[in-house]
Order: sequence, then structure tokens, then C-alpha cells
Amino acid sequence: MNVPFLDLKAPHEELRVELREAFDRVLDSGWYVLGEEVEQFEREFADYCGAAHCVGVGNGLDALHMIVRACGIGEGDEVIVPSNTYIATWLAVSHAGATPVPVEPDARTYNIAPASIEAAITPRTRAIIAVHLYGQPADMDAINAIAGRHGLKVIEDAAQAHGAMYKNRRVGTLGDAAGFSFYPGKNLGSLGDGGAVTTNDPALAERVRVLSNYGSRVKYHNEVKGFNTRLDELQAALLRVKLRRLDSWNERRKVVAAAYLDALAGGGLVLPYVPEWADPVWHLFAVRTPRRDALQVHLQNGGVHTMIHYPIPPHRQPAYIELAIPAGGLPIAEAISREMLSLPIGPHMARGQVEYVVACIAEYRQGGR
Repeated sequence: MNVPFLDLKAPHEELRVELREAFDRVLDSGWYVLGEEVEQFEREFADYCGAAHCVGVGNGLDALHMIVRACGIGEGDEVIVPSNTYIATWLAVSHAGATPVPVEPDARTYNIAPASIEAAITPRTRAIIAVHLYGQPADMDAINAIAGRHGLKVIEDAAQAHGAMYKNRRVGTLGDAAGFSFYPGKNLGSLGDGGAVTTNDPALAERVRVLSNYGSRVKYHNEVKGFNTRLDELQAALLRVKLRRLDSWNERRKVVAAAYLDALAGGGLVLPYVPEWADPVWHLFAVRTPRRDALQVHLQNGGVHTMIHYPIPPHRQPAYIELAIPAGGLPIAEAISREMLSLPIGPHMARGQVEYVVACIAEYRQGGR
């Protein structure tokens, strides 16, 4: 059996008629940038998240970057970031001219550990970025309490967590603003790049809107040195179709995750830990083992495709050599990078495929590995 890591054809086949109708609607409109489809999607996604405002942008990195800049953060400032995350979280800070300051994750949830944040705060700290990694929300009440004591902004990186719940509240409204990605592989994915910012702060939303459109509210009148990062009409139209399926597709992911959790319990892998206050959307199902590479090869040989999220932590990338963080300097993130393996998961994964993945892992274990 061949089990892809993620099937991107099946969801679009399910929605083929509706997606074609959306495409034709945009094609027939004659308007392709900053039009009615973007306005409608912004309203619909804001309502879905429970936010007052949504601003579409070009991608998830730009969403975070625009938030950081809209918060007035720049040269000489510091922003606390998780040590264990995709590098885009750090790049958003760097692109604004500020310095990312990494804090290690909770070893169980892999999200930033609130108990470790306060020690990293300095007089230059301006914000905390909390990543809802793998689709599981970070402990936002604890993070917000720390930020409140120190007068810091709180930014959610919700690129992997569309629809996730924290204490019965959706991510996207748990800080000052949130950045989302609509990269095709996300739980809510476009057919290209796309992103959005959600916030309850009207002034921050307006700053993001101006920054993302050349620094302009009115065409040819540029208030600040802005950027060109806008969600286009076609992607917005397609996302509107897929947004209507997001909750049901997230529920399908939860079924797959529950099957894995049940079948793999006691099998020698460290399985995902879900706090009682979290309702994750299982963007990824990541397991942990010291023999990660051997397990990955075994699964690959059996036709099961996996991925490593992420093989090199940001502080060990050449892009951040100037931070001079030595090997072993962030040991939890480094251990995770050596041991984490993401198994196939998705809303269109068949029960037989899940059972086959479990059987291949059992076969690996029976081989004494």
C-alpha cells in the first residue's frame, strides 16, 4: 500500500464543482485584486474565529511580519519566540528589524513553556509570539498573564491551527493579533499562497491593511513605506468554499488522531500529549523516538510517507549564525529536531491506510528496533 503524507487531490475532488463555480465567479467579475471576494472572505473568516477584524495578506510569514511592524516593533527591540518552530516565526521578527529571543518549549506539548518566558524578558522586549504548533494551542492564559505584567504584546502564530480551541475559545482571538497561513497543506489551504491577520483591535487592523498595500489607504497616496502583500481574489474565493468544510474536515482529522493514539499506545513511541484545556485540530500527528531515522526508513520502504518537522531548529540554521547560540544551547529544541517524526494524517485518509501505518510501526517494533 502507498500512504501519502498528505493527499491534496482528494479534498479538491470533493469540492470540484464548488471550486469551479468560485473560479468562474472571479473570472467573470473582471476584478482580481482587493475586491468583493477578499472582503467577503475577511468577514467570514473573522466571524469564524470570533474576531472583530481580518485582513488578508500574501502568506503566513507576511501575516506575522505585518503584525510585528503594526505593533511598532523594530530596530533595537526584542521579541520572544519559541525555540521549537518553523523558521518563519523568527523571520517575521527579523524582517521588522527586531531580534528574536528563543525560549524552550514544554517537553510534553512542544509549545513554548510559559514558566521559561519571564527569564528571557529584558528592557528591550516588546512582544511574545506564541506558536500553536502542530495544531495544538499554546497555554495562552499563562502567556497573557506574563505579558500583562510586563506590558508586552502577544502575537499568535496560528499557521497550523485553523479552528483549534483553547478553553472553548478559538485561536485567532487569544492575543493582540494572530497570523494565519493558507499554504495548500494547511487545514484551511488555498491553491497557492495566502495568509491573514485577525485581531479585535481596529487600529492594529488598519495599520496592517495600510502596511500590506504599499503603505496606502487611497491609491497613489502613500502614508508609510509599505509592502505589497495581499490575498488575491481567486484564492479568497476558493478559501470561502473550503472554509465551509473546515470544521467537518478537522473532525475527520480528530478521528485519525484518535485511532493512532489508541493503536500506538504502549508501543514505545512518545505520542502527542493534549492538555485538558486544549482541543487541537491535528495539523500534524508527530511522534517521538530516539531511533527516528531508522523508523522513517522502515516506513518509507513500506510505502508510508512521513516528514520531519523540523530537522534543523532555527538557532542552528546559517541564517541565524549571528545569534551565536552554540550546539546544545537550546537542548529541548535540539532533541525534538533529532527525534520527531510526523505520520500521515488528513481529512481524506482512509481507515485502511491508518491501520496499515500502525501495522508497519508494529512490524518495526517486532524487529527489535
